[in-house]
Amino acid sequence: MNRTVLLILIAVAAVLGVSSLFIVTETEYAIKFQLGKIVRSDYQPGLHGKLPFVNNVRKFERRILTLDTAPEQMITSEQKFVAVDSFVKWRIVDVSRFYTSTQGNERVALSRLDSIVKDRIRNQIASRTLVEVISEQRVTTMQDIARSANLSTSEFGIAVVDVRFKAIELPDDVRESVFRRMAADRQKEANLYRFNGREEAERIRADADRQVQILLAEAQRDGQTLRGDGDAKSTEIYAQAYGRDEEFFAFYRSLQAYENAFSGSQDVMILDPSSSFFDYFSSGEPRE
Repeated sequence: MNRTVLLILIAVAAVLGVSSLFIVTETEYAIKFQLGKIVRSDYQPGLHGKLPFVNNVRKFERRILTLDTAPEQMITSEQKFVAVDSFVKWRIVDVSRFYTSTQGNERVALSRLDSIVKDRIRNQIASRTLVEVISEQRVTTMQDIARSANLSTSEFGIAVVDVRFKAIELPDDVRESVFRRMAADRQKEANLYRFNGREEAERIRADADRQVQILLAEAQRDGQTLRGDGDAKSTEIYAQAYGRDEEFFAFYRSLQAYENAFSGSQDVMILDPSSSFFDYFSSGEPRE
C-alpha cells in the first residue's frame, strides 16, 4: 500500500513538474495569465516556469503573417471602376494589446485588419486617376496605404509590414480606352524622338556641308598659291636658262615650234620661205 501511494505521489509530482514548465521558441510570443489576468508577456525564447492550476499560458505567432483579401470593386477619381485584388503582410508587435483588443482571436484581428486596409485602399484609389493607379505610381500608392493603415492598427498591437496589389483588373470598355490612351502616349513620345532625330540630323548635315565648303575653299586657296609659286618658279627657271645661253634657248624653242607645227599628217601650212620660222632650216643659224 505504501508503495502504491508512493508511486501515485511520484506521478502527481511529475505531472505538477511538467505542468509548471513551458517553452517559448524564437517564433512565438507567450502570455502568462493568473485567474484570467495578464501577469507577464515579455518572455524571451527558452524554458520558463509557472504555477500549475494557477497560471495558464497562451502563445501567439511572432513571424510575419499574410492576409489575402478578396477582390473588390473600387472607383477612381475619374469615376472609373477597377477590381483590386491585394494582400497584406502583418505581424504582432504588442502581444498584450493584441490579446486585449481581440481576446486572442486571430479571426477577429484579421477581420479588423481587412476592414482597415480595404478602407485605406478605397480612399487611395478614389484620390487617383486610372492611369496613376495602373502606372508606376502604384508603388507609391501601396506605400501610402501601408503607412496609413499602420496608424489605425497600432491600437490592436498589429503592424502592417506591406500592402501589395496582386492585380488591378479593368472593365472591358475601360481597358480598351486605357490601351488606346497608352498607345497614343507612346506614339506621341515616338514622334517626339523622331522629330528630335530629324532636327539633329539636319544640324549635323548643315555642319558637315559647312565644313566641306571650308575645306574646298582652303584647298582652292592652297592650290592657287601652289600654282602661283610653281609658275613663278618656272618663269624664274626659264629666265635663268635663257640668260645662260640665249642662242641655245632660241634654237630649243624653234624645235618645239617645229614639233608642234608638223605633228599632224594631214596639216597644210602656207608660209613665205623667207619667214623667220624657217631660220634654222636654211643655214642652221638664224638670220640677222
